[in-house]
Amino acid sequence: MLASFRGYTLLELLISMSLLVLILVIAIGAMRLGSRSVAAGEKKMDAQERIRTVLSTMDAQIQSHIPLTYQEEGNKKYYFRGDKKNLRFSTNYSIWNGRNGYVIVTYKVEGDPDGREVLSASEQVPGIEGLRETRFMEASLISFEYFLKDPSEEQGKWVEMLSDGLAIPEKIRVRVTQGTKQLSLVYPVRVGGKMMVVGQKVNSRSQ
Repeated sequence: MLASFRGYTLLELLISMSLLVLILVIAIGAMRLGSRSVAAGEKKMDAQERIRTVLSTMDAQIQSHIPLTYQEEGNKKYYFRGDKKNLRFSTNYSIWNGRNGYVIVTYKVEGDPDGREVLSASEQVPGIEGLRETRFMEASLISFEYFLKDPSEEQGKWVEMLSDGLAIPEKIRVRVTQGTKQLSLVYPVRVGGKMMVVGQKVNSRSQ
């Protein structure tokens, strides 16, 4: 006896198509979510790698610091300057050229329209006009501090500002806040000290 066959009803076809569409939507959503997670992870890794590269470059420049001086109104001063958002010093390590002569490097922290802080770096060859500048990194907060120790003091102290060209700190601390993570690195300065100013009276104590 032949078996009887019947076709699918319109309702069954609609239910099957609806289930198929639902499965496709779920699958596509899962793929998009996965790709976004991968992209976010790669972006985070790139940002962390950039921060490591920047801090490594800063370490190389600080470790290669050279206490160059210049004359101002009859007084000798260091190129070294420092406050909470700015750092300038002379070094024989260039961001662009490596160990290729002396440059004056300046790190500057400025805010951007998104409420973040941007660290930029510029270099100038002493006595030659013209700057080379690059955008170093972005973070929620970036700041500098300086460790000074007077020969008459048993213990030094951290300050947020240095005297104008009259002192070189023993250490520089860089604070970087990225979201909920806080990073604090201390770089020793191989040549530190205070300069005795002769002639014009200048206050040599740190602010």
